[in-house]
Amino acid sequence: MSGHSKWAQIKRQKGAADAKRGQLFTKLGRELTVAAREGADPAGNSRLRMAIQRAREANMPHDTIERAIKRGSGGGEGVHYQEISYEGYGPGGAAVLVHAMTDNRNRAAAEIRSVFTRNGGNLGETGCVSWLFEPKGAITVETDGHDPDELALTAIDAGADDVQVGDGVVEIYTDPSKLDEVRERLEGAKMPVAQAEMQMIPKTTVDLDERSAEQAFRLVERLEELEDVQDVFTNTELSDEVAARLVG
Repeated sequence: MSGHSKWAQIKRQKGAADAKRGQLFTKLGRELTVAAREGADPAGNSRLRMAIQRAREANMPHDTIERAIKRGSGGGEGVHYQEISYEGYGPGGAAVLVHAMTDNRNRAAAEIRSVFTRNGGNLGETGCVSWLFEPKGAITVETDGHDPDELALTAIDAGADDVQVGDGVVEIYTDPSKLDEVRERLEGAKMPVAQAEMQMIPKTTVDLDERSAEQAFRLVERLEELEDVQDVFTNTELSDEVAARLVG
């Protein structure tokens, strides 16, 4: 998962730019609305509980969070979002998995197809790459002066399946059903949890040459800029040099 960890770190460091574009609140609001369909009480709805946590971490106003939940639970007017996955290939044959929430399937498909085409990739058929990924709970803990190895051991004791120590953070992966439990145990141990969410983790990664790796990153970046797109996952391996340049 080391290659995926580099992608996660770059995405996190570029998060401020997403907020400035006004996209972050839009995406979080859609996730809150869709999650609330399964119940407006976060105590009995783990997906909504995680969505609320992410919204609070992004400093989304409380009333905005409440309105989004109300729309999803049927207590307010609003559009109906559909959850759709798109699959395709990026430069060098990298697998790309796109999760979208949209009120217009035709618009979403057309925009996503266009981004693939303009950035050296191509949209594929359903099932063409999804088998290369598996769902995992992903928790990011900032080292923040703590010993990374000690944090990793604490995470394993809390039930983590895998741990990757990165630059200033520890990436923790869990069984999807245990994400909430592991996060709560880590927070109970006073570990500085920065983020906890569901992700699609590549079972294997592909090594691309420097040019193709940069092109793949640009493809992912352009896809994430689309309003209908919630998350993008790829199995591209990034070298430390390429990762450092992309962050810069």
